[in-house]
Amino acid sequence: MILTSEKKKEIFTKFGGNEKNTGNAEAQIAMFTDRINHLTNHLKSQPKDYSTQQSLIRLVGKRRSLLDYLNKTDIQRYRKIVADLGLRK
Repeated sequence: MILTSEKKKEIFTKFGGNEKNTGNAEAQIAMFTDRINHLTNHLKSQPKDYSTQQSLIRLVGKRRSLLDYLNKTDIQRYRKIVADLGLRK
């Protein structure tokens, strides 16, 4: 996977506040989005990679769960993370 520790620190700093705040919902959603984008690009070139396809579906479900949680608890944070990441919903 392309995700290096520097890239993780950058994501956690941008969305979580600092690099140690890895449990923040926004930071987790941003991390899942980065991994989803990577797997989507991989599947475009390798369409018969079914194990990666299953992993992608699992990650999308986890991200959806976190987005639903954020939507219920704090709608402003939800709208901000959706706008920042360019998600459709």
